[in-house]
Amino acid sequence: MNEFPRTSIKKVLIYGYGVMGEAVAKTFVKSGFEVNVFSSRANELADSEKDLIFHKTLPSEVPDLVIEFVPEDIVDKQRVYQQIESAYGGRPLIATGTSGLDLIVLAKVLEYPERFLGVHYFMPAESTAVVEVMAGPNCKPDDVDDVSNAMKCTGKETVVLYQPVVGFLINRLQHIILHECYYLIENGVAGPGDIDMSARMMLGPRMCINGLIKQKDISGLEIHAAAQRSIVPNLHSVDTPNPMIQKMVERGECGLGEGKGFYDWSNIDVNNIRSRAGSRLKKLTEFLNKEILEDSSNIEPRARSREELLEK
Repeated sequence: MNEFPRTSIKKVLIYGYGVMGEAVAKTFVKSGFEVNVFSSRANELADSEKDLIFHKTLPSEVPDLVIEFVPEDIVDKQRVYQQIESAYGGRPLIATGTSGLDLIVLAKVLEYPERFLGVHYFMPAESTAVVEVMAGPNCKPDDVDDVSNAMKCTGKETVVLYQPVVGFLINRLQHIILHECYYLIENGVAGPGDIDMSARMMLGPRMCINGLIKQKDISGLEIHAAAQRSIVPNLHSVDTPNPMIQKMVERGECGLGEGKGFYDWSNIDVNNIRSRAGSRLKKLTEFLNKEILEDSSNIEPRARSREELLEK
C-alpha cells in the first residue's frame, strides 16, 4: 500500500455481515488490510471467505478501526458501541455505517465519543467510487483524516466532513432534490419518467462534467442569483417528510424488491437490474476518471474557502 496515503489503520473489524458489511469487508481485504468480522452467523460463514476471519464474540486482539453495519435503529447501534468499548476501551476508532442518523445522538452513550465517527458507503459498496467520512462529536481531524486515508487505500475517493451533520453531504443533496420531485409528482406537475429522463439527460451529465457549484460559475452567478430570488420562495417546504412516499411504504410499495414503487417492477429480473446498474456505474466512473478528470488536471481552478465567500 506504499503508493497510497499513509494511515495508521492496519486491522479492521467489521461488525455485521449483511450486504453492506460483506462488500466493505472485501474492499479492505483486497487492499491488504487484516480484516475480522463479527457476526451472529459466524459459524455458517466460517469457510465462505478464505481471507476473512469470522467471530461470534468480539476477538481479543484490538482492532484499529471498527465499522458497524447493523440496522438503522439508534438503541441497537448504541448497544453495539457499548459492547465494543467494554471490550476494547477507547483504543479503536469506532465508525458507524449509518446513512441518516444523527452522530451526536448516537455518541451520547459512549465513554470515548472523541473516538467516534461516521463512514457512509453507497451501494454497491464494492464498485461505487466515493465514501463519506464524517467526524463525530469532538473527533480529532487527524483521526478523520486517518480513516479517510484508509478508505483511499481501498481505492475510494472520500468526502471528508470535520463536523457532524445529519445525512452527511451527498444524502442531504439527494434528499433536497427528491423532496421537490415527490412534491411535483404528488401534485401532478411531472411524472417519475419525465423526472428521471431530465436527471439522466441533463442534470446528471452536467454534474459529471463540471459538478454542481462549478457549473454555476461557468453559467454566471448574476443570472443564478436572479433565478434564486424568483424560484426559491416557490419551492416546496422541506420541514416535513413527503406524505405520499411515507404512505407508499406503509402499503408495502417499497420499490424493486417488492415489485412496485414509483414504477411497476412485476415480471422484472431483480438481480439483473441490480447487477447491470452496478456494472454501468463502474464503467461510467472509469470513463470519468480517464477522459474527464485526468484531462482537466492542469486547468482545475482553486475552490475558494468559506471565509473568502463570506467576506464583506
